[in-house]
Amino acid sequence: MFAEERQQKIADLVAGNGRVSVTLLAERFSITTETVRRDLAALESAGTVRRVHGGAVAPDRFSTTEESVTARAIQRPDQKVRIAEAALALVPRNSHASILLDGGTTTEVLAGLLARRAAVVPSEGRLPEARPADGAELVAITHAVPIAAKLSAVPGIALQILGGRVRGLTQVAVGHGTVEAAARIRPDIAFVGTNGVHATFGLSTPDAEEAAVKAAFVHSARRIVVLADSSKLDAETLVQFASLKDLDTLITDSEPGPELAAALDEAGVDVVIA
Repeated sequence: MFAEERQQKIADLVAGNGRVSVTLLAERFSITTETVRRDLAALESAGTVRRVHGGAVAPDRFSTTEESVTARAIQRPDQKVRIAEAALALVPRNSHASILLDGGTTTEVLAGLLARRAAVVPSEGRLPEARPADGAELVAITHAVPIAAKLSAVPGIALQILGGRVRGLTQVAVGHGTVEAAARIRPDIAFVGTNGVHATFGLSTPDAEEAAVKAAFVHSARRIVVLADSSKLDAETLVQFASLKDLDTLITDSEPGPELAAALDEAGVDVVIA
């Protein structure tokens, strides 16, 4: 394969996946890592990719790049549903449990699945699921406006909203009050979204205020479950809010690359491929 043809294929991979690693490209094209780096240098000079540590990203992908929740809602829908379904399996049924739902399009899908599960009517001939005699409900806590809207009138779910200034781009509450409120709770499970999952940088997001809230969520819950589609793997954005060692479970839609997989294993993170 000529260098120009290989470089075009690399550019296509970056455009399709958002990020590629040097190791992956070397394996895919059966070339050395030095050759990969020369290809990436040529592509960067042409403005086709932007080199980062360990690989390359799309030229418009910077540490503070952030799309609105509306734009993100239509991206990777199948992957998000699979991830949310795997997360739903971790939510206890009919118990005195409490969960925290971070803002994000995948956690919003999870909220929709929760609402649908609570509203399921047993088919003919089947007994309804037994509910606790004392009327216990699943406590769902969130700071996200779209998630609160999905769970506000769902039988069997007691919704609690953490207040604050609503950030329009992502439709979540942020600020000192939100962080303080998160620090005063101890939910059983926190389902957390992220813009990046990186072997050394951990979890990150572009906005400092959202990072502060996410960090409070990570420190408050007994179990931390991160929902991240594969476009977030190996990515770094501006503000770190957790290390890999802070996590219990990562649910994603494809196997992490070798470096990230090794870091997750060393940190004791249970990786679920949905």
